[in-house]
Amino acid sequence: MVSLEILDKYDMTIGIECHVQLATMSKLFSGADNNANDKNPNAATSPIDFGLPGMLPVLNHQAIVLAVRAGKALNADIAHVSRFDRKHYFYPDLPKGYQISQMYQPIIIGGYVEAPLLDGTTVKVRIHHAHIEEDAGKLTHHSDFSLVDLNRAGTPLIEVVSEPDIHSAAAAKAYATELHRLMTFAGVTHGDLYHGNMRFDVNISVALKGATELGTRAEIKNLNSFRSVEKAAEYEFSRQVELIEKGEKIVQETRGWDDATGKTSSQRSKEDAQDYRYMPDADIPPVVLSVEDIAAMQADVPLLPAYYRNVWKKLTLDRSVTETLLSNQKYATLITEIQHTAGDDAARHAAHWFASSVSAIDETATMTVTNFVADGYIELAEMVEKNEVSSTAAKDIFVHLLTDNISPRHIAEAKNLLQVSDESAIIAIIDEVLADPVSAQSVVDIKAGQDKAIGFLVGQVMKKSAGKANPALAGQLIRRRLEELS
Repeated sequence: MVSLEILDKYDMTIGIECHVQLATMSKLFSGADNNANDKNPNAATSPIDFGLPGMLPVLNHQAIVLAVRAGKALNADIAHVSRFDRKHYFYPDLPKGYQISQMYQPIIIGGYVEAPLLDGTTVKVRIHHAHIEEDAGKLTHHSDFSLVDLNRAGTPLIEVVSEPDIHSAAAAKAYATELHRLMTFAGVTHGDLYHGNMRFDVNISVALKGATELGTRAEIKNLNSFRSVEKAAEYEFSRQVELIEKGEKIVQETRGWDDATGKTSSQRSKEDAQDYRYMPDADIPPVVLSVEDIAAMQADVPLLPAYYRNVWKKLTLDRSVTETLLSNQKYATLITEIQHTAGDDAARHAAHWFASSVSAIDETATMTVTNFVADGYIELAEMVEKNEVSSTAAKDIFVHLLTDNISPRHIAEAKNLLQVSDESAIIAIIDEVLADPVSAQSVVDIKAGQDKAIGFLVGQVMKKSAGKANPALAGQLIRRRLEELS
């Protein structure tokens, strides 16, 4: 391993290409099912996907709509005229012998993504462009033969190509995470990383600090998790620095990533654009969009993460709470509805409940959140504000609300969680506690100025009330009672 001292002599530069599977019902150029999950091999296909003679592609209009929506999420311009090209790529999982893509006139131009980092700062990553293209199929290799599954052939994608604006593994992870949020919140993709709805290709190069030219880059292909993006960048940076320190040259190549070993490995030399022999696709007319067309397609793009971060500033949430809520669009929508309906305090309570309880649920996968109706969460927050239930009891009630849209008061009554805030009832319990010999030393300590000793007496009140007494009120009443008795 290379020492931190040596690594500190170099800068890493990262650009990321991300393939985003568009959430259409059918494929980009055929009527075949766009959902290949759990399908038998070659079942979600059509003659067009097999590249049979005489089969002509028909462009999926919804793919254009989703690409235009993606452009808004990326703060990008939309080309009024975009065109498709043939990328010749002779692999068995592309039966036509070429991939239909957009090389020269992509639909999305420019843009940027602002991704929050752990230290509270942000990294701004410019987008060079994003183009529409079809996916290839899948090869499964065996000892002396390979099998071809064309279920994914023709799957509609946009490839989002960033500028080389990323200079740390942590920033690469943050960018990938934020890009995923933008694409899912905008409704562009389902965002299922496990099934390849978004795949990241990380291009990384290394150069001495202060160098005016970038180093030779290597591309790490098909990463499907944010952690893999970060770990692969860390490893590749160290690998390239080690080679440079030994006086060896970096080879421009495509490399694979192995999560199990935590290492990259060489796959093939990297082709340049001329190797693909691009040419215009004569079967697909240009996509021509007016200003009005673009506005109509973007009119119903849902609220994006930046909006939620802004409106939640008044809640003074920790960054970790905010990011947990933004892990699911439904959580973000619900918290904002609570904020607009019942105010900041109710939303703050709900935000912390979701951040603590839901993150634990997601990790254990023991429960699916199904209740996204705000009324119950608002009522529970009001019960906490009125000291009708303790914060501990509120968390218990909240877990039940996640799956059932029922009254939190009903849950509290059924589970005997309502606090007693009747002063006369609590004073009666306090008198019992003060009369008990076990409380004598605490009373002496309190009178001697050791205020912390009141905690023991509050605990005794809670014990005698079976946890129903309002602890804050009990503390106030104990002090008052001791003053009266002194």
